[in-house]
Amino acid sequence: MNMKSSLKNNREGYFYIAPWVIGFLVFGFYPLITSLYYSFTNFGMFNKPHFIGFKNYIYMFTEDPDFLPSLLVTFKYVLFSVPLKIVSALFFAMLLNRNLKFINVFTTVYYLPSILGSSVAISILWRFIFSTSGVINNILSRFHMQAVPFLEHPKYALFTVSLLVVWSFGSSMVIFLAGLKQIPKELYEACDVDGASKVREFFTITFPLITPSLFFNIIMQMINSFQSFTSIFVITHGGPMKSTYVYMMKLYDDAFANFKMGYASALSWVLFIIILVITSILFTQSNKHVYYME
Repeated sequence: MNMKSSLKNNREGYFYIAPWVIGFLVFGFYPLITSLYYSFTNFGMFNKPHFIGFKNYIYMFTEDPDFLPSLLVTFKYVLFSVPLKIVSALFFAMLLNRNLKFINVFTTVYYLPSILGSSVAISILWRFIFSTSGVINNILSRFHMQAVPFLEHPKYALFTVSLLVVWSFGSSMVIFLAGLKQIPKELYEACDVDGASKVREFFTITFPLITPSLFFNIIMQMINSFQSFTSIFVITHGGPMKSTYVYMMKLYDDAFANFKMGYASALSWVLFIIILVITSILFTQSNKHVYYME
C-alpha cells in the first residue's frame, strides 16, 4: 500500500513539473543545442546550413574587423555601468532602510525606473534629454554655457548611455534593502556603546553582512550589461564612430542585417563563454570575500 501511494505521489509530482520540463526542452535546451550546431555551419537566412568546422571562429579572431573593438566597447560599458549602478543602489537602499514615513511609497517610486529603464520609450526620452538640442543643453544655453555633445562625441557617448542603466537601479536596491533588513540591530547598538563612528560601523558591520547581496547584484548586473542592446540601439545605434557599438549590436547586425546566422551563433557562444569564465572566477573568489551569516 505504501509503495502504491509513493508511486501515485511520484506521478503527481512528475505531472506538475511536466509543463516546466517541456517548456525548458522546447524553448531552452533545443535552441541552445541548435545554435551550437549552427555556429559550426555557414547557415544564412536563405540557405541551408553546411558544416564548415571552426571557420566561423577562426574568421572571428583573425579577420573580423569589428569583433575585438565591439568586445572592448562592451567591457568598457560593463566597467562603467555595473559599479555605478551598484553604488547607487546601495546608497538609496541605506536611505530607505531608515524609519521614515511613507517608506513603501518611496521604495515603489525608486523601483519604477527598473521596470521602465530598458523600454524603447525611455530610451527615446533619454536621447531627447541628452542630445545637442535636448533638455540639458537648453538649460546650459540659458546660462550662456557651451553645449556638450553627450551623444554626438565618442568621448562622452558611452558614459552617457551607461547612465540609463544606472538610473534603473531599483531591482538591485530592493535586494540590498532586504539584506540590510537582515542585519541584527544588536550589532549596531554594540557599536554605539563602543563609540564607533558611522564610517567604521559601515565597514565593520554593514558592508561585511551585505556581501551576499552585493555578490548577487554584481553577478546579475554583469550578465545583464554584457547583453545590453535595446537602449544603446535606440539612443545611438552604435555611434558616433562606433564608440557605443557593443557586442550585442554586432551580433544583431550579423544575424539580421547580414543574415549570417551561423556566424552570429558563433558570436553568441563566445559571449556565453566569456560570461561563464568571468562568473566562474567570481564564484571561486567568493569564499574569500563573501560572508554568510549562520
